[in-house]
Amino acid sequence: MANILVVDDELGIRDLLSEILNDEGHTVELAENAAQARAARQRMRPDLVLLDIWMPDTDGVTLLKEWSTTGLLNMPVVMMSGHATIETAVEATKIGAQSFLEKPITMQKLLKAVETGLARISGSASSPVPMRKPGMAGVVPMQPIELTVEAAMTGGQTIPAVVEMGPQARQVFELDKPLRDARDEFEKCYFEYHLAREGGSMTRVAEKTGLERTHLYRKLKQLGVDLSRGKRSAASSTS
Repeated sequence: MANILVVDDELGIRDLLSEILNDEGHTVELAENAAQARAARQRMRPDLVLLDIWMPDTDGVTLLKEWSTTGLLNMPVVMMSGHATIETAVEATKIGAQSFLEKPITMQKLLKAVETGLARISGSASSPVPMRKPGMAGVVPMQPIELTVEAAMTGGQTIPAVVEMGPQARQVFELDKPLRDARDEFEKCYFEYHLAREGGSMTRVAEKTGLERTHLYRKLKQLGVDLSRGKRSAASSTS
């Protein structure tokens, strides 16, 4: 797993991205402006940075240029914005950004961008590449891109195969009880089953059950589902 720095002036965005990435096993550091990002960059030496463009003190593109010109752009940077133009996306990619995420950010696109960035780190370990210099593109040579805000996005990553584990797919329920109690009992078993199947990954359970991640969290809390149960099951099955 990786150390990831999330830089965004919106508390809601920071909390959401932190929640998703922590659930995937990453260590997450948060910064709400460029000053905090600089300090975090020196302190934790992140494996990857998620960097918002529009911030109150110094915008993300300016910070990206600063890291590039001072030789500190030695980690993948994924830019984020809800109001960026095509020109901004292309400029950031030319400076050295790995990719560009347009807000609102979906879980699928976020995880693909993170996986791609971390995969490039692994690849560069065996095949060293020159350090970025001002005015150069990123570590990976730029390819012809379609003129969209998400032009720098790369994908195609596949989710690991599901391992069968945990509760059985078929359950027996006691129906001689109030509807609300019977429904809660069924839903609890349903979500515990999928948590066990997906190794405790809330991201994949949300995709499997068709629920938004935040709604899924609230539902599981309401039902009293043990969120660590699936992860413990996955760990025991691999030991």
